[in-house]
Amino acid sequence: MMLIRYLSQIGRYFLMLQEIFKKPTKWSVMRTLIFKEVDDLVIDSLGIVSFISFFVGGVVSIQTALNLTNPLIPKYLIGFATRQSVILEFAPTFISIIMAGKMGSFITSSIGTMRVTEQIDALEVMGVNSLNYLVFPKLIALLLYPFVIGLSMFLGVLGGWLAAVYGGFASAEEFITGIQTEFIPFHVTYAFIKTFVFAFLLATIPSFHGYYMKGGALEVGKASTVSFVWTSVVIILCNYILTQLLLTS
Repeated sequence: MMLIRYLSQIGRYFLMLQEIFKKPTKWSVMRTLIFKEVDDLVIDSLGIVSFISFFVGGVVSIQTALNLTNPLIPKYLIGFATRQSVILEFAPTFISIIMAGKMGSFITSSIGTMRVTEQIDALEVMGVNSLNYLVFPKLIALLLYPFVIGLSMFLGVLGGWLAAVYGGFASAEEFITGIQTEFIPFHVTYAFIKTFVFAFLLATIPSFHGYYMKGGALEVGKASTVSFVWTSVVIILCNYILTQLLLTS
């Protein structure tokens, strides 16, 4: 029974994706909605992303330095390890999981509240495609999500550089040499491909849980929790699949 319920939910999710692009809302209304979503989802996330990225980059740098106990191992490997950790996994994947909590809960609770207060029913009565009206602006707004991840990459490496230099673990020149050593530009491309996929998931999975929730105010909170769990699970699964496809071929 549980398997059938999960399959039913997955099917309903893909049907929702199809409905999002039908019967579009007129552009004058949509433009206002998109700017509002950019402000709510992207700009409001910059502070927490910057704070976390800077200090986690510093922690990665310090932990790498503390594990290089052999004096024969060059210090530039601190910069190399920090760059690889931040660009390949921390910025695209773990920031996205954090955003599933912040951004995803906001999306689920806002749409869920509209469902509870019958605002979605009112949109349908007026002949508006409620899924296009509510979800499409979020998809367009999150096309800017790679900018957030790019900022996370920069601040993560900067935090690592400051921690290594001012902690006395490596000189600025050694750290920068490590950043430049064996740099593969495709790794940045790979990170941004993942970012676009995760942005799509961050916009649609929380919207799905908010749109199809039933009950009252208590259920809005439960739906937000469930949406965070499922968004995180799907992001981790997609991360594994994309890494297998893009880096091992």
